[in-house]
Amino acid sequence: MLYDKARIFVQAGGGGNGCMSFRREAHVPKGGPDGGDGGHGGAVILLCDDSFRDLQSFKRRAHYKAGRGRHGEGNQRHGADGEELIVRVPPGTQVTDEAGEVHDLVVPGTRLVVAKGGSGGRGNKKFAGATHQSPTFAERGLDGVEGWLDLQLKLLADVGLVGVPNAGKSSMLGRMTRAAPKVANYPFTTLEPVLGTLDGDDRQLVVADIPGLIEGASDGAGLGHEFLAHVERTRLLVHVLDLAPLDGSDPEDNYATIEKELAEYDERLASLPRILALSKADLVSPEEAELAAEVWRERFAAEVPEVDEWEEPVEPTPVLITSSATGLGLDELKAELLRRVPVMVDAPLPPGLDAGEGLEEHRTFRPSSGRNRKDFEVEQVEDGLWRVAGEGVDRLIARHDMENVDALAHVERRLHRMGVIRALDAAGFEPGDDVEIGGVVFELDPS
Repeated sequence: MLYDKARIFVQAGGGGNGCMSFRREAHVPKGGPDGGDGGHGGAVILLCDDSFRDLQSFKRRAHYKAGRGRHGEGNQRHGADGEELIVRVPPGTQVTDEAGEVHDLVVPGTRLVVAKGGSGGRGNKKFAGATHQSPTFAERGLDGVEGWLDLQLKLLADVGLVGVPNAGKSSMLGRMTRAAPKVANYPFTTLEPVLGTLDGDDRQLVVADIPGLIEGASDGAGLGHEFLAHVERTRLLVHVLDLAPLDGSDPEDNYATIEKELAEYDERLASLPRILALSKADLVSPEEAELAAEVWRERFAAEVPEVDEWEEPVEPTPVLITSSATGLGLDELKAELLRRVPVMVDAPLPPGLDAGEGLEEHRTFRPSSGRNRKDFEVEQVEDGLWRVAGEGVDRLIARHDMENVDALAHVERRLHRMGVIRALDAAGFEPGDDVEIGGVVFELDPS
């Protein structure tokens, strides 16, 4: 069974706490602060590994947690960083986080940090200065990022075989490659995509047998979305059309149904090059098969757009008569696939990324100082109680013990520099009012 979906919970390691310590030596009564810093928490990293083929391992385990940073110690001993956790996924995995951000892991060796470890707290040695020589507080480490991730595997196949159920795709794949798909004389024999390798003289192509599509597949009918997702990254489609459907349906109606579902699911699929393979030719007379092929060739030739004389002419969709039972036309189909699928010089880009735009070699992000930027909100909850909300102030409170008088004084100085006190005064704050920041309520008297 192919496992192409998984939902996992990742949790990065929290940072270690800084140490509050003073040097102790014989005949040195005031050795000064010597608390070390806490280590940083380990990150959770997804690694694209081509030794994996599906997401089966995530069915047995859904929670992944990286190592926590060690706490700092006296004598300026810093805590060790937490061990990062590497989670391996197969090429073609699409990752969606809780914020809706999507990442494609296509190239083997690609690393993606999905949960950043918490930073470690500073020891009291870092807060010593000329005017405050004996700080009696240290910072706490911050928690690491955590959340749920949705993983979806979209097969990295060069060629996708599409068609209605029981059109002969599995038999064609088994005859052309070394794959061994299940073949039976009833619809929906294939319930999951099957991959096969087509060998050429100097290259190989990966061919995917996509399970039969039905009308409404693009809207989720049957297992439409699960099946169509595996066609997204193919570079060429072979539309397998049964010349003699068992249910007596019209081949032209079957062709129109599949093309309509592909176009409604993704516009890119509608623009992919095609090959029409008329299958099961052994069940009709040669004259009938050739007549059907001529009708389709004339139709595709009429659909070719006119181009100017300096432009490269557009080839009409090839139409081949095939039979998996007798091998008729399969060698010609192999040659056509090897000719029409271009050689990949570079790794494939995820859908939606224009290769012509180019990629920057380096990107540098520099955070602003924050002194001229208000990244918090002030509101009065009730008489004598104010709430300040913002990522920066929340992190400040999370790092300190507000029961420690020395730490509280340090927090008040930081709030002054961040502009929080000015914003509170402008809103009507009175010294001695309570302030809630990050879920912690404390009395604030900056005077």
